[in-house]
Amino acid sequence: MDPMHFYRQEKPMTRRGALRAAACGFGMLGLADLLAGAELGSAPADPLAPKAPHFAPKAKRVIFLFMHGGVSHIDSFDPKERLYRDNGKPLPIKRPLAFAESPVGPLLKPLWDYKNYGQSGIPVSDLFPNIGSCADDLCVIRSMCGEGVDHGAAMLQTFTGMSNVVRPSMGAWTVYGLGTENRNLPGYITIKPTLSHGGGRNWGSAFLPGAYQGTAIGNAGMKVEDIQAEPIEYLLQKKLNSDQQRFELDMLQSMNRRHAEIRHSDPNLEARIQSFELAFRMQAQAPEAFEVEKESEATKKLYGLDQEVTRDFGWQCLLARRLAERDVRYIQCTHSYKWDQHSDILERHPANAKEVDVPIAGLLKDLKARGLLKDTLVIWAGEFGRTPVSETGTNANQKFGRDHNPYGYSIWMAGGGVKPGFIYGATDDIGYFAVEDRMHIHDFHATVLHLMGLDHKRLTYNYSGRDFRLTDVAGVVAEKMLA
Repeated sequence: MDPMHFYRQEKPMTRRGALRAAACGFGMLGLADLLAGAELGSAPADPLAPKAPHFAPKAKRVIFLFMHGGVSHIDSFDPKERLYRDNGKPLPIKRPLAFAESPVGPLLKPLWDYKNYGQSGIPVSDLFPNIGSCADDLCVIRSMCGEGVDHGAAMLQTFTGMSNVVRPSMGAWTVYGLGTENRNLPGYITIKPTLSHGGGRNWGSAFLPGAYQGTAIGNAGMKVEDIQAEPIEYLLQKKLNSDQQRFELDMLQSMNRRHAEIRHSDPNLEARIQSFELAFRMQAQAPEAFEVEKESEATKKLYGLDQEVTRDFGWQCLLARRLAERDVRYIQCTHSYKWDQHSDILERHPANAKEVDVPIAGLLKDLKARGLLKDTLVIWAGEFGRTPVSETGTNANQKFGRDHNPYGYSIWMAGGGVKPGFIYGATDDIGYFAVEDRMHIHDFHATVLHLMGLDHKRLTYNYSGRDFRLTDVAGVVAEKMLA
């Protein structure tokens, strides 16, 4: 029986309704032609259905490990001999636009020793010895650059390509282009995202249909214990069985569809309709996906769940692996908000690194052992790097730090079609500006989409009279770093 049988009642058409119907008549005829014969009034096609890529992809999914605050590239993946030699001397160039208003400090050498790891000999500082042990799987990019000197602008540019206007996030573009292989889980999940510096815009869909936005699992201010309780508490309906829930949802969706016909394809309403359907389907698989505690003790130890200092980010990384093997298309883990060391870098950077070093290495090794790394693109990045000069304090009181630096910094990728054990690009001799194979954020986005089988110039969406894309009118794929 039609779930709306007892709820329908015929109402006389209002003057406003008549005008709306008449005004939209010719528009609906045009829409029918655009839909190439699709039946008017029928439910729209599933926006998350799998779609063919533009060409054969190297990667099927992305895991983005975001270090909120900006890790010092000079102290992690980009050692500079000149900084050792000229430590304490004045900055030899004019300082570009900076975040801090304090006078420019002297050159500051790398604060941790470097070692060459693996057969590739990639230098990694003592901040990240466990990640260093995975050096032969890393493609270290030393030439990232953008324009945002503050966290909000830099994060929005990192995730959406634009720092000053609202645009869809890279995850939303990816799911828009490829859909998802698992209809019982969201195509884009962000774990413990930060609510500051752009907040939801960093995983939002903007003008893309709402079905493509990221689904947040908790937020940066929540404890893992609280988040772990949510899937069981909120996904499982204990009072109704599956048939009763389906009947209840059909009633609601029938009303929503009738309303959608009147509203003529309201994207917000369509997103809500899709979200209800996804929530119903998630009951079948989401609770099990979150049961990290069922992993073996050896696996939990690999990710650092046996230690208090690594438990939080270890849980995020292990959950990311579980979601990856369940065909979630785009997954993000956030270590927030800890890397912004304008002072006390000697104390805070090591503490931060201890929280993520073991979990990230565990993720890489686990993905590789399970055969998932070859088609999973793992990205490690912050929103920018840090300056080669001291911002505050002196060598005597050891309270110095480094300012924001978007002009040349390091990230790395692993798996998913990038060259392993490879260094791409370079900064100048003091680590301030990218000078060799510069990878602007638009180039970064173009390259990630390319690895996923998407041509960034063809992945467009028409909105407000023009075609938009993640890379705007720029972006070049970094061919040299492709395997």
